[in-house]
Amino acid sequence: MSSLPAQAGIGLRAQHYAEVLADWPALGWLEVHSENFFFPGGEALRVLDAVRQRYPVSLHGVGLSLGSSDELNRGHLHKLKALVERVQPAAVSEHLCWSSIGGRYLNDLLPLPYSEEALAGVCDRIRQAQDFLGRRIMIENVSSYVRFKGEVMPEWEFLAEVARRSDCDILLDVNNIFVSAANHGFAALDYLQAIPGERIGEIHLAGHEVDEGEPADEDFLVDTHSRPVADAVWTLYVDALTRFGRKPTLIEWDNDIPALSVLLGEAGKAQALLDGYRESCDVLAA
Repeated sequence: MSSLPAQAGIGLRAQHYAEVLADWPALGWLEVHSENFFFPGGEALRVLDAVRQRYPVSLHGVGLSLGSSDELNRGHLHKLKALVERVQPAAVSEHLCWSSIGGRYLNDLLPLPYSEEALAGVCDRIRQAQDFLGRRIMIENVSSYVRFKGEVMPEWEFLAEVARRSDCDILLDVNNIFVSAANHGFAALDYLQAIPGERIGEIHLAGHEVDEGEPADEDFLVDTHSRPVADAVWTLYVDALTRFGRKPTLIEWDNDIPALSVLLGEAGKAQALLDGYRESCDVLAA
């Protein structure tokens, strides 16, 4: 399990390096994309070295392609392990997806078919990655816009079984659950009910956009990380806290990146909900 505090954090982006180093905002922790720090030197790594002295850090990967039928990229793993050894992060995570085939990489996090074959393959690669890194990692559910023929289980059962078979933890993205539920017509609460809370090491919150289809009833949601967290996602987050208890919670914002104050405001909302949940539990315990 991750050693992140059950507080709110933000994703650290280059646009905010100077301000974070100057002001050291009151945050529980910070998360960075692992691949941005694979080079052995430079400004980004200098910033990360400074930041990790002040905050717990989570390394969040986007390129390991654990769901691909390709062999794991050993060069990528060596770079990740070197970064892990240097940073000593509180958590390391990747996505339950594939992004490469035949050695060619795509700039997207593509969903898996929820089949026994895909389950066996991704669990094998997660175990290999954990053995190589010498630590348990978290796996994040992705948003999706297509379904595959021949699926034998819903996504939430697939994710729970991945965690069980590979002995990994779960990074639960609440916005991704909301987006996929809207796109595919399932109940987001059914998803939450199926996830083993003891496996959750981190929660993600982000903004999405509506892609207007023709006809209008074919609109779908896109996980853009370019907007504030939607009200309905905040509601689902409260449902997640009720089901799982306090969990480290991250605000993600990767496109149309706003001023740092906007991210801190979103993190403040998450922290208020976390604090409110703790207070309600204290009242019940008394």
